[in-house]
Amino acid sequence: LREFLDGLDLHLPRGQVIRPAHFTKLLQKAAKTPYADMINSLVLRSQSQAVYSPENLGHFGLALGRYAHFTSPIRRYADLLVHRALIGAYGFGDDGIPREVQGFKETGDHISATERRAAAPEREAVDRYTAAFLSNRTGELFAGPISGVIRAGLFVQLDETGADGIIPVSSLPNDFYDHDEKRHALVGRRHGEVYRLGARVQVRLVAAQPLTGGLTFELIEGGARDELPAPSRGKGRPKSAPARKKPHMPPRGRRKRR
Repeated sequence: LREFLDGLDLHLPRGQVIRPAHFTKLLQKAAKTPYADMINSLVLRSQSQAVYSPENLGHFGLALGRYAHFTSPIRRYADLLVHRALIGAYGFGDDGIPREVQGFKETGDHISATERRAAAPEREAVDRYTAAFLSNRTGELFAGPISGVIRAGLFVQLDETGADGIIPVSSLPNDFYDHDEKRHALVGRRHGEVYRLGARVQVRLVAAQPLTGGLTFELIEGGARDELPAPSRGKGRPKSAPARKKPHMPPRGRRKRR
């Protein structure tokens, strides 16, 4: 995140603990730039996912030194443990748990892992339903931001439905594209066309596969000449290289970034 921000003349403090106020200040500055959406996305991706643990580390985003989360009615096993702990701590009944209980850390690790495992089929189900919903709309135009950049192409999130699909690099305007990981962009070697994270594009739906949840798009409009500042450290864009074959992409896109 620091390397990317340095290239936009935006900076995070070095040599000190990053606090929520640092991100708040950064996002306020970014709001005045055309890269606001992209920076918001990268700030989120740079942070660790929350985990269940008996050690109270607080909540980073809310700037709270002490924090516990649970729902009522109970939806998860973690919620049940917190309810039972409260019952035991305040003497609300006989089904509480004592303050000192064995295996709490291991239990937290386990339910953190199973929650992530459960999220994967949930996302797949949403993808399949969305693809089924869009399957009779092939050929139509949609708009949205680039939500992911990989060597094989661009992921786009549609404004209308929130669905994600891929634009294969082989279908981009005729050029040879380098994947600039630091700047989250595909950069054309010959014509300097840039497709970067957060940039808005218009696409045509080429294929929708309800069985796999895959959506494949064709770029209609978007991208820009190479207007991104070069990274402040290391070499800038690679020099032109001899022509090479474009990488082969199957006709149906599947999301890999998660």
